[in-house]
Amino acid sequence: MIEKHIVLEDVDLLTFYGVNNANMQMIKALYPKLRIVARGNVMKVLGDEVEMCAFEDHIAKLIHHCNTYNSLTEEDILSVIKGEAREQSLDSQAICYSVTGKAIVPRTENQKRIVEAFNTDDMIFATGPAGSGKTYLSIALAVRALKSHHARKIILSRPAVEAGEKLGFLPGDMREKISPYLQPLYDALEDMIPALKLQEYMEQDIIQIAPLAFMRGRTLNDAIVILDEAQNTTGAQIKMFLTRMGQNTKMIINGDLTQIDLPSSQRSGLSLALRILRDVKGISFVELNEKDIVRHRLVTRIVEAYDRYKKEEDQRRQTNAGSETKAEASPTNESEHKDIKN
Repeated sequence: MIEKHIVLEDVDLLTFYGVNNANMQMIKALYPKLRIVARGNVMKVLGDEVEMCAFEDHIAKLIHHCNTYNSLTEEDILSVIKGEAREQSLDSQAICYSVTGKAIVPRTENQKRIVEAFNTDDMIFATGPAGSGKTYLSIALAVRALKSHHARKIILSRPAVEAGEKLGFLPGDMREKISPYLQPLYDALEDMIPALKLQEYMEQDIIQIAPLAFMRGRTLNDAIVILDEAQNTTGAQIKMFLTRMGQNTKMIINGDLTQIDLPSSQRSGLSLALRILRDVKGISFVELNEKDIVRHRLVTRIVEAYDRYKKEEDQRRQTNAGSETKAEASPTNESEHKDIKN
């Protein structure tokens, strides 16, 4: 008889043990020859050495399954212990799985290009309209890298720029005022990582969410770093962000150049960076469009309608500018003809 302590690392305990410890009760039932006591993230196991080795192997597979699919059912436990691992049914295109077990996959050709670029280059600029999946896909890639131990942390950032409203109108201290700007990042993370595990990651600074201004002076190593809403950065801000890149780090910069909330006197740092860095080796650029919008079908129609309106307004301005130029030129020409005759 031997005794071993198995530490359950990098797994959400609530998901692993199941509601009312249902999963744990099934595991105990499948190993009646072992005495198993589970407390917190430690399982104390007492029994025969051969039986113990098989048990450790199955627990490792169950942890892997739980981390991959964000779920663990009694059927999954039976499948793994009987040697019919669910990996056979893995979606080949799945980046990771949501907390409901749904595969998160690139849904358009341009989204596939982002995934391919992430696999080959260390910096990716993804630009495109609202709803084209830039943020969600980027965070899915970051979560995959974290779970596969290709990165030690995820750092998510956004510039705190007001879209028609002022921070001063919001209640609370600075952190509470800024929190609404970062909520879309929290939403995506909550869809991919169980709540308790996400809270643990954030308490340990394995996942960090912060306004862009808080990036100054840092060197970001062994991380996946995502800058969202990059169209609202200034030239100096985006340069500061890009130069935070450290060893074994990948950066994804997302933005929509049609939704710039900066004052009209300021040029978007994203548009400037796209021009300056276009020919730099090791950087990928992916442009998404209306065909990549994966939200409600009305979002596509709304974006298309605004694009048509903008084109019509631009044509109208050009026509009016041309008419004004001709009107101003006509009196001058008449006077010139009179001078020639005289």
